Amino acid sequence: MGTDAPRLTRRHPFWRFLGVLLAIVVTLALIVAVLGFWTVTRSFPQTTGTLAIPGLKSAVEVRRDDAGVPQITASSAHDLFLAEGYVHAQDRFWEMDFRRHVTAGRLSELFGKSQLGTDEFIRTLGWRRVAEQEVKRMDATSLSYYTAYADGVNAYLKGHKGADISLEYAVLGLQTPGYTPEKWTPADSVAWLKAMAWDLRSNLEDELDRAVLATTLSSAQIAQLHPAYPYDAHPTITDAGGGDAGRVAPSAAPAAATSASSSSANNAGVQGDEAHDVASLASSVQASAAEVPALLGINSDDIGSNSWVVAGSHTATGKPLLSNDPHLGPAAPSIWYQVGLHCEKVTATCPFDVAGFSFSGLPGVVIGHNDHIAWGFTNLGPDVTDLYLEKLNGTGYEYDGKVLPFTTRKETIKVAGGRPVTMTVRSTLHGPVVSGGAYDTVVKSHVKSSGDIPGGKYALSLQWTALTPGTTAESIFTLDRATDWQGFRDAARQFDVPAQNLIYADTKGDIGYQAPGVIPIRKQGDGTTITPGWTSAYGWNGFVPFDQLPSVYNPASGYIVTANNAAVGPSFPVDITRDWDAGYRADRITHDLKKLIASGTKITSRDMSKIDADTYDANAAALVPILKKAPLDEGTRTAVDLLSHWNYHDDTDSAAAAYFNIFWRNLLHDAFARKLPKGAVPVGGDRWFHVVGTLVKDGDSSWWSDEKLGVGSRDEMFAYAADQAYHEAVRLMGPDTSQWRWGDIHTLEVTNQSFGASGIAPIEWLFNRGPYELGGGSSVVDAVGWDASQGYQVNWVPSMRQVIDLNDFDDSTWINLTGDSGHAFNPHYVDQTPLWQHNRTRAWPFTADAVDKATQDTLTLTPTTTAS
Repeated sequence: MGTDAPRLTRRHPFWRFLGVLLAIVVTLALIVAVLGFWTVTRSFPQTTGTLAIPGLKSAVEVRRDDAGVPQITASSAHDLFLAEGYVHAQDRFWEMDFRRHVTAGRLSELFGKSQLGTDEFIRTLGWRRVAEQEVKRMDATSLSYYTAYADGVNAYLKGHKGADISLEYAVLGLQTPGYTPEKWTPADSVAWLKAMAWDLRSNLEDELDRAVLATTLSSAQIAQLHPAYPYDAHPTITDAGGGDAGRVAPSAAPAAATSASSSSANNAGVQGDEAHDVASLASSVQASAAEVPALLGINSDDIGSNSWVVAGSHTATGKPLLSNDPHLGPAAPSIWYQVGLHCEKVTATCPFDVAGFSFSGLPGVVIGHNDHIAWGFTNLGPDVTDLYLEKLNGTGYEYDGKVLPFTTRKETIKVAGGRPVTMTVRSTLHGPVVSGGAYDTVVKSHVKSSGDIPGGKYALSLQWTALTPGTTAESIFTLDRATDWQGFRDAARQFDVPAQNLIYADTKGDIGYQAPGVIPIRKQGDGTTITPGWTSAYGWNGFVPFDQLPSVYNPASGYIVTANNAAVGPSFPVDITRDWDAGYRADRITHDLKKLIASGTKITSRDMSKIDADTYDANAAALVPILKKAPLDEGTRTAVDLLSHWNYHDDTDSAAAAYFNIFWRNLLHDAFARKLPKGAVPVGGDRWFHVVGTLVKDGDSSWWSDEKLGVGSRDEMFAYAADQAYHEAVRLMGPDTSQWRWGDIHTLEVTNQSFGASGIAPIEWLFNRGPYELGGGSSVVDAVGWDASQGYQVNWVPSMRQVIDLNDFDDSTWINLTGDSGHAFNPHYVDQTPLWQHNRTRAWPFTADAVDKATQDTLTLTPTTTAS
């Protein structure tokens, strides 16, 4: 027999070596873990005890509930906003710092040359310059609030540096060492409103889309893809101009057909079947514009919001209920910050007792309620932007037969790890040149009433109401301290950009609606296409007077619904826009309310939340009956059979919803995207619901034919898309149709705005959260949207939800997408997301007693003392 192999006993040198090695590794791991934990947690805010804050005149209490939501109580308005600035900085300063770099065109200072294109575009628009002008024009009281807020932010920065402020600064230091945040200023706050105005700038994308479509389509085809609002099927917000606020579409039926002659076919703008060169300019603007909101975390072609208010005559309490959920791009942290701002005693000099949703970096409450009134916002979507085709001549541009010089300015952009870059911004009478300079093109478009465009060089300029100083930054305070309808309208009068649908309710039982905003009056055309810039025959001729804008007070119906649908009917004397949301969400909310009222049910806060969670898909209701009759093979028929008993709700666990939405994406690609130029592909949502819902009435429309696919009719196209959808569904979810779920493919990853898409997995892991399975969909009330040109992942959401009870504010409810904290591992970073995911809300304490009962942590901020 051979000898036994040597055995390694516990005393063998190898084990001793391995033990030492493991001890070293474990020790190093523990050190790294401890240091990492310390680095992560060192920026968490102090929420108990006492802190001395320079600039305070008296003590301020900051009480936080179990979600970390602060309720701030102070004896003066100065101290109230100084404390809000301090608390915002405690929880969200990196977000604030990142945002001000975006709005000033200074991202390259943080992240290097990769951000130069974005910086150059924002410098061209000049957001920061306009914000600085607004600060100079601001009334003294509002400026004192912004200054106090900035003092609070700077008091926080004085005692914190680097990773003490937020984990992101530790990560930033790996790329840009030595960066130190500057002091906060009022202009930093105001500039964020320009970013929001950009996101909600209305129909600029539609204008660019029409220009790109004109390269391959006729004006009649473009009109089919940009149809007019379906006034005969969907409600308007008000009855003005022949509108009908109570109209709802018949259930499970396509929207009524509209005239093929939409505004794009009749506008007196740059047109023609060979508009390739105009489109090339439009495409360059389209690409630049698309980068900006993506960085802000709020980019989508289908962004909207829901808001409605019900009078006490229909509610269980006898007082109004108001609901609101703005739809924006998801981000970590959420764009909103929940806060309460309370004067110890409400007086003329300290008039605030308000709570709701704020923006970090901006003093006050943007959406919410005070002790008298409540309000909500949805985007009005007025046409406040126009693109002009400027005819270049030498170093200037032509206007009314003369050559005018450009207005120019130099901008220097600092670049991390590189040399500064200097650029020249050129502007015309209309606004900044945004197409990147002169293009040697011969534009072969036809301009009605102007003749053919001669050969030459052209550029595009942008006229936009937000590039003129306004008063929105002041309106926030007017709104927060309003006590009645007149005070609310005074705030709306100041709210010029971005124009919103403002809904209202008060404790007396009144409800109302007001459309605010600076909305241009055009000399010619309707703003849907690019406009000739070389003649004064076009352009703006003043603005719509505030008192001519739509308004409703205590309507006979007892409710008001706004969901980005048309505010007025087609005969309204003022042309607000031609590119309204098509009204599917408004139609469903109105349907739900009318059903409850007709049944005699007195509406409760719970009913309002149920409506907000409605996943009914009107698009499915219109198309499924056609799809079920299409000629299908055996495998596809198995999938289509899932739709036979479907209730058309896009629920998380629905197999039918999963298959239908895959079919919808394939239908848009096969029938439309294959035929459209790059940059104009269908993304789904309300416009495409309306487009397809109208075209299905014509089974032989050319849109349903495709020789390469071997289809020649609507039914054949439906069958082809259904077959493609079946195979895609099998790839995504497996062959067992009973196991398919919409939530398996319709998921949300809440992504950090700055580092969440870095491409570096460990860094993304630090800041991103998810995926979360979700129901809902595009242009349904539970508007958890997705882009059909990209996939099924969620890319815009109800960014928050609120239901306000005017009978007892303490019975109101609210929820944020993530949480109030911007610190990645803080308990309140995404603590509200699971509730939000399942359409649940949190209690919203407001009165002093309710806040006391909900308080878990109390921090007292005190004035600093000066030694004698």
